[in-house]
Formats: sequence, C-alpha cells, structure tokens
Amino acid sequence: QYAAFLPRWQRVPASGSRSELRGVDGCFEVIEQLAGTALPASTWLRAVLPARVDDVHDGMLDELIGAGDVAWWGLSPLPGGDGVVALAPADRAGLLRRAPDPLPDDDAAGRAVVTALAAGGAQFFRDVADRVGVGSGDCPITTDAALIDVLWRLVWTGMVTNDGWSALRARISGAGKTTAPRRGRLGLPHRSGPPAGAGRWSLLPTVPSDPAGAAAAIAQSLLDRYGIVTRGSVVAERFDGGFARLYRVLTAFEDVGRCRRTYAIEGLGAAQFTLPAAVDRLRATPPPTTSGRTVTVLAATDPANAYGAALPWPPLAGPDVAHRPGRKAGALVVLVDGELVLYLERGGKSLLVWGWDEAILADAAIGLGHHGHRVGMDRSVVTRINGAAPTEPHSRALSLAGFLPTPRGLRSPRG
Repeated sequence: QYAAFLPRWQRVPASGSRSELRGVDGCFEVIEQLAGTALPASTWLRAVLPARVDDVHDGMLDELIGAGDVAWWGLSPLPGGDGVVALAPADRAGLLRRAPDPLPDDDAAGRAVVTALAAGGAQFFRDVADRVGVGSGDCPITTDAALIDVLWRLVWTGMVTNDGWSALRARISGAGKTTAPRRGRLGLPHRSGPPAGAGRWSLLPTVPSDPAGAAAAIAQSLLDRYGIVTRGSVVAERFDGGFARLYRVLTAFEDVGRCRRTYAIEGLGAAQFTLPAAVDRLRATPPPTTSGRTVTVLAATDPANAYGAALPWPPLAGPDVAHRPGRKAGALVVLVDGELVLYLERGGKSLLVWGWDEAILADAAIGLGHHGHRVGMDRSVVTRINGAAPTEPHSRALSLAGFLPTPRGLRSPRG
C-alpha cells in the first residue's frame, strides 16, 4: 500500500494518464516537494521531471534558475560527465546544502578560479578566463579545456553553480570542450565559451552556521517528500548525522504538533513520523483488483520508488539469478498496484521479473512499453530475464506490449 501511495503523494500519474502539473509552475511545484533530493542530473532531466510534469522541456529549468527561483548544487561526479545534483527553491537552498570541504593548499588552479569568482557577480566563462589569466605565464590554468575541468571540479565540491542548466546538459551529452570558430569571425571567441561552460558562473553563498535550523529544514523536506518518514527513507538520502540526528528533530516536531508519530507501515519499526494528511491518503489507497490495475513506471532512483529505500527489494525466485536490483541511475521499475513486477537494468539488456501471473505481467509490460520512454528508457533489446533466456510466457507478454522479437532479443517499442 505504501509503495502505491508514494507516487500518488508525489503526484506521479499512472501509466496511460496525464499529469495535472504543467508548465514552469508545475516544474517549480515538483522541485519544491523534492527540495534537497540528491539525484543524478540525467535522472532529473530524463525521468523525475518528465514523470510529473506533462509538458516539461529543458528550458523550464533554465527559466526557473535564471530567474532566481531555483538553485542547484553539485554533490559528486559520475562517469560520462554526469553528476549527483540537488535542486531547491532558492530561499530554502542554504539550509538544505551542506558546507563544502575547503580546497587543499596545493590546489592552485581551484584557488585561482575561486578568487576570480569572489571578485563579484555571476560571470560568463570568458570573463572568468580573463580574470584568472588563462594561458598567461604565471597562471596554473593554461587552456579553456583545463578551466572547464576546474569549474566542474568546483561544482562537484559544492562551491560553484551556474545560472542555468544548459552547461550541465552539454556536459552530460559529451558536447565538445572547445568552441568552433564562427564563419567570418575567426579568432573571436564566444563570450559564453564552450558548451559545457555556457551560462554565468558564481560561488554558492556560504552555508549559514545554524545546525538546528538546517536539521529542521531537512526534516520538513522529508515529511513533504515522503508523507511518512521512516528510517530507511532517511538512510537512503544520506544526510549528515543520519536517522539519529533527524529523529530528535522529528520528535520535537511531534511535541509542537507539526507531525505525528505512527506505526503505519508494517515491519518498518515504530519510529515513523507522518503528516496527518498522509495517513488519511494512505488509508484511502484502494486495494488491488483484478480489473483496473494501476501501473506506474519510474526510474529506480526516483524518490517516488519506495523499494530500496523505505522498503526492501523483494526476494527474487531462483538461486541462479545473478542480477540484483538497486537504486541505480538509468534503471527502471514497474509497479502494479504498488507491487514490484519489473526491473529493467540500465542499457535494457537484462530484465528482472517478480511473480508469474501472466495478466499482471502483461499489464506491467504494456506500461513499460508505452510509458518507459517518458522516464528515460532508450531503445533497448532484452536478452536476459531473471538471468536466463526469455521464457515463452515472458516473450508473449512483452510481444503483446509492443516489444519486437528479433534474433538478438526483444526490442523495445519506440516512444
């Protein structure tokens, strides 16, 4: 029931339904509820926002960030130019961010960029390069490409941000680090620099020294995000101090009536804290039926996916299943009335299946085939199901959902 409740609480529509959230305002509402959530940037772009906002496009984030309504910050790099980032309304970001570690004494390049940005105001890439003195004899940074690398290294330490999202998109897509000369303007560089340096760069504000205020802001964001906060959901977020730190804050919230202690989800212990409205919504979750099943397709890392966070992954039948599910970037899950039925590995070659009911499997496969592209599924060819070649029932269910049998495997339908 909780796994079925959580997507509805976060306003993720079921497969085949349209979201009630639209436009820039809808995008802001999503960021407000998910404030401070740490996710791969590609997951924000390709899965989390498209799953919730009906007409989302890349420019909406640029508009919100450029207008000063939303702030973003990096937490750690990932392979391929991707990285873990968090988004939040600008007025809450300071309390949800953690203070970055100081730069090492021998990081002359990083210190040069920080000094240039500290001179004031958001700066285009070329302005940063001019202030740093890229290529000059005494500058530790010799090329534009090296400056790009330093800027992004500072992003992943949580020191530097950008007034848009386009540089991050270019970084993820592998856009070149150098800028081709424009016809008729040979030798004149773009003011914004290479694609991965687009927009204006600035230092993030100093994190306020208010541990109690920060803990309260984090606790409130978790209540808004999950409705019912459990130890598992806090641990999955990897906040400093973990559940023990937030337990004290949530207990104080309970004392003043901001939340309620409950035992709503069986098996997850008595230390559960909830908003009153969430308990009412959870109780109203309809029981599963044989007709009108609710199918939900999510990125495995999506906060609306309870499995691997608040709830454990269900065991897989069969001792020979080598693959195990995880909250991995690029992987997808398919829920039917809250039950985990399918898990598609990143790359789409391996599929995990829970249960053997052909009707439920068919509903899940149809949801994956018809809705998977909205949450990041690329054209894929499924070659292994539960670690073995697809069985006839599996192949039949996927074929009815639009997967095309080929000599290599079952190819997903076009989105």
